[in-house]
Amino acid sequence: MKLSLALFLPALAEAAKYSPHDYASGRVHHMSMNRKEAVWAQQRAAGDFDSWKWPSWDRVRGRHGPKYKRDYVKCVNGYAVVEQGNPNQTFACNNVDMYDFKSHADLGSWAGEGSDTWGWVADDGREFIAIGQADGTAFCEINSRGKLIYLGRLPQQSVSSIWRDIKGYKNYIVVGSEAEGHGVQIFDMTKLLDINPSSPKNFSTTADLTGWFSGLPSGRSHNLVAHEEKDYIVAVGAQPRNDTCRSGLIFIDMTDPASPTSSGCAAQDGYSHDAQCVTYRGPDKRYEGRDICYSFNEDTFTIYDVTDRSSGTNTSSVISRTPYYGATYTHQGWLLDESWQEFLFSDDELDELDEVEPGADGHSVMYIWDIRDLAAPKNTGYYKAQARSIDHNLYVHNGLAYQSNYGSGLRVLDVSGVPDDPTGGNIEEVAFFDIYPEDDSAGGLVEFVGTWSNYLFPSGYVFVNSIERGGFVLKMNNHRGKAFGKKWPRR
Repeated sequence: MKLSLALFLPALAEAAKYSPHDYASGRVHHMSMNRKEAVWAQQRAAGDFDSWKWPSWDRVRGRHGPKYKRDYVKCVNGYAVVEQGNPNQTFACNNVDMYDFKSHADLGSWAGEGSDTWGWVADDGREFIAIGQADGTAFCEINSRGKLIYLGRLPQQSVSSIWRDIKGYKNYIVVGSEAEGHGVQIFDMTKLLDINPSSPKNFSTTADLTGWFSGLPSGRSHNLVAHEEKDYIVAVGAQPRNDTCRSGLIFIDMTDPASPTSSGCAAQDGYSHDAQCVTYRGPDKRYEGRDICYSFNEDTFTIYDVTDRSSGTNTSSVISRTPYYGATYTHQGWLLDESWQEFLFSDDELDELDEVEPGADGHSVMYIWDIRDLAAPKNTGYYKAQARSIDHNLYVHNGLAYQSNYGSGLRVLDVSGVPDDPTGGNIEEVAFFDIYPEDDSAGGLVEFVGTWSNYLFPSGYVFVNSIERGGFVLKMNNHRGKAFGKKWPRR
């Protein structure tokens, strides 16, 4: 929690670690990527990405060869113990049980470097997960018992890259990458429905894609955003920055997924790292029914009206561009309630690492935004985590924020009461599962290790993708399906 941002406005310029030119030129982004690459190179050299050494639960070797290990591991007295006496198989937890684990090796990857993830639910309720890895995307079904059933994989479109972003669009997933020439893969998830798990399929990047978008400046993108209601997706962070679109929002029309086309871009605020694009429903009547993108643009929280996406640049408009106390690398965020847009939460990827207040002590910080006036959003407060780590991706469901916070794992916060206290004073951590026990003895590492992202299913199962090991299936142990915040629903 913190006081109003207005008290800190005079200190904004003084507290800023980087200059506007550092952001606009790409220096900060380039430096951040280099930092990550250096950490991962050290891990690679140390064998940390040899995921085969972390046994999948159906690949545990007993006296007489591989055998099935167990149904699930309960969180008891603050720990889920997979292997007695092994600190690296003992996971700190609260209110979360572990149902399954599969290594990246057993998910078909030779690289063993995990990244983004997204899920899809079939018409009959079956749940499927797409798992980003440096060398492609793995596919699994998560059955009713929380078990990962490996079905196959889609290779990378060009060269390998740990940065692989996945989003869902209707019955498809769309996959982008920082690899040059990759473009956007469009894959029909219904192809998974009839696969025999005993014969996983290696899909072809030529024969098995529904569509492929090749219109990015160099084929690279940092992230993808989907707006299913309006039949388009958005590529953000598409290098180079000196291109016409300036690495901003590049709109891709998905009316025909087999033939995606570009419908223009929003370049006004330059590079966008991530965004959430929705049809506006909320108290600001000026924008009712319009297409709004909430964008996280390195040093600002920027809101666009993208209703006009006609061909060319600058056809959309910037409603507001807001700096905030602590802004070091504005990374990602999510609305509290898409159906009534009053508040939003965001994370900053460098404030803890660069020791910038309020994250200077290394404890993850989540920022709170009052967006009831889209032209003048206010950073009204923040939540500071109990654990030390860098926050990465968060998604909000039914008043609960599901955070993937690198080394501290999955963190679940009850944010349903924020409309009553916009400072964040009533936010409560209600559950967690630390998938990276390697840093526990040090009290947590402020480093780019551990989990990248997570996805919550209607069944209540949460898939967590880790960089080093593989995929975890978790579930809050006091709920049969999706959980709810104490003050949810609001309306």
